[in-house]
Amino acid sequence: METRLLLEKIRENIARVLVGHQDAIDLLLIALLCQGHVLIEDVPGVGKTTLAQAFARSLDLSFRRIQFTPDVLPSDITGYHLYDLKENRMTFQEGALMSQIILADEINRSSPKTQSSLLEVMEENQVTVDGVTRRVPRPFMVLATQNPIEYAGTFPLPEAQLDRFLLRISIGYPTHPEEIAILQKHVSPLPVTELQPVADQSAVEALQQTVREITISLPVMEYITRISEKTRQHESIALGISPRGSIALMRAARARARLQNRDFVLPDDIQALAMPVLLHRIVLRPEAALNAGSARQVLDQLIHSVAVPAVR
Repeated sequence: METRLLLEKIRENIARVLVGHQDAIDLLLIALLCQGHVLIEDVPGVGKTTLAQAFARSLDLSFRRIQFTPDVLPSDITGYHLYDLKENRMTFQEGALMSQIILADEINRSSPKTQSSLLEVMEENQVTVDGVTRRVPRPFMVLATQNPIEYAGTFPLPEAQLDRFLLRISIGYPTHPEEIAILQKHVSPLPVTELQPVADQSAVEALQQTVREITISLPVMEYITRISEKTRQHESIALGISPRGSIALMRAARARARLQNRDFVLPDDIQALAMPVLLHRIVLRPEAALNAGSARQVLDQLIHSVAVPAVR
């Protein structure tokens, strides 16, 4: 099936249970195309978990949901070895990570030790237990949700963990017409568990391969680099964008070009994705957080201060 038509089928399938949020759905598709992980952060009740579940169930891939709570242990995530009396040997018990799509629901409700169990797999697609390394199924993707305002009983994600996420998505409240449509859908709701997949593993892998065909010119690469360098030099920013962040922005921009049925990257792609790719990777200085406003304002001003290249 043609790439554009398949992506549209996935969009439409998600829309069967989720009204609006087209931008959030497109960002999830971008992450899928470039094999990245996504952090969905917003207030309770706006559809974070529904969005993640609808996306996962639209793909014919193995899927597991992990409800992160303070009593979840790293071994629950990665797996552990158990002595088998019948076999008279140690056997490996798979953890929840041995699936292709992982929904880490309310990830910031678990301890930092449990959160860190995701670091290796999100970077290298493998888990190491008792010195034995095992590859996770491919394609592999982590969708994590968290509520920013529910601080009681939560543990903020460290910078190293945030940097593993390709994108951070905020859903936001629906518009007036969208909320009416939501109410109408819930008169006779279609449970998200009843969604049927519209793309199998081979189709997903073929989609991901098409991103490699997208060209990116040297001026656009320089544009990305100048933005990253500015974050490292900015007086209000304590932690700027690392080379991993620059690579993430380039990968996401190539995927956005594919999503829009282009075979080349434009500066518009960089500008459209700078916030979801870079915002969670910068840390403001304490005094700047008070005087210069939010990190979003600082990053927005910084991006607009960088000259946009002319691309033929």
